[in-house]
Amino acid sequence: MRVVDVPPWLIRSFAIAFGLAIGSFLNVVIARMPREESIAHPPSHCVCGKPIAPRDNIPVLSWLLLRGRARCCGASISIRYPGVELIGGLLAWAVVEMFVVSLPHAQLLPAVGRAFVDLSIAYGLVAAAFIDLEHMYLPDEITYGGAVVAVASVGLRPEIALKDSLIGAAIGVAVIYVPFILLYKLLRGKQGMGLGDAKLELLIGAWFGWPGVLFTLFAGSIQGTLAALLIYARHGKIEEPEAVRREREEAIAAGEPLDESDPVAEPPEDGLGGARVPFGPFLVLGALEYLLFGPWLLAHWSTFLVQ
Repeated sequence: MRVVDVPPWLIRSFAIAFGLAIGSFLNVVIARMPREESIAHPPSHCVCGKPIAPRDNIPVLSWLLLRGRARCCGASISIRYPGVELIGGLLAWAVVEMFVVSLPHAQLLPAVGRAFVDLSIAYGLVAAAFIDLEHMYLPDEITYGGAVVAVASVGLRPEIALKDSLIGAAIGVAVIYVPFILLYKLLRGKQGMGLGDAKLELLIGAWFGWPGVLFTLFAGSIQGTLAALLIYARHGKIEEPEAVRREREEAIAAGEPLDESDPVAEPPEDGLGGARVPFGPFLVLGALEYLLFGPWLLAHWSTFLVQ
């Protein structure tokens, strides 16, 4: 069966519904993984402990109908929940539009398989970005696990060979680890970036090859700098995440030693220069931009160089 044999509206509708549902699951991952809790059990529950009824767990719609408040106790529900669900739906729509609907004469199953692999890695990166925003760390389960999936799935992605995936992974680690961790620590006595960022670029390199590494590092740096400047201009300072501050206070109260490379080790210095801004979300943003617009960008860049 070819893609053309299935109505495009059906493919798009299924993709959006699937993406919204996965977005709901990502909220569970984002909330539980940093606390090392099971993402499968218990079922979704409110902060007061009561299970969430199925009618109150419909992606986006339930949040709108409940006006951002829990039915059981009236607790506020973060806008992050419908936001992640919307991101899930939009990503699924965009990916099937690129790799399924736009290839009407392709075989349906390989095209859907390709889209599923890209979505699996993209959703993992979305979860990692929101975890990094709140806790300033990137889970190995996502970075290393995503890199394994990226290398193992090169047969479904004809634009990249196994050798290019492995080279991209190596370059991804090197461009972060050597200048921003190894050399920066030798010169200034502390790391300029976290090891998690290097692992994240390992995944991105395995997914896209070395061009994706360079693009995400460049795009992430620009967008991260602009975001930091906007926050600083509006608030006069950049606050560290509440979860990071709470984890440091709990560790100090318990007398636990703190690794100097850990973001909870010490509070940020005053001023923009001393602020620690999670870089992972901006690398993820660059990776998603490259996924959706990379071929167009490379084609136009190649045309520009030839002229």
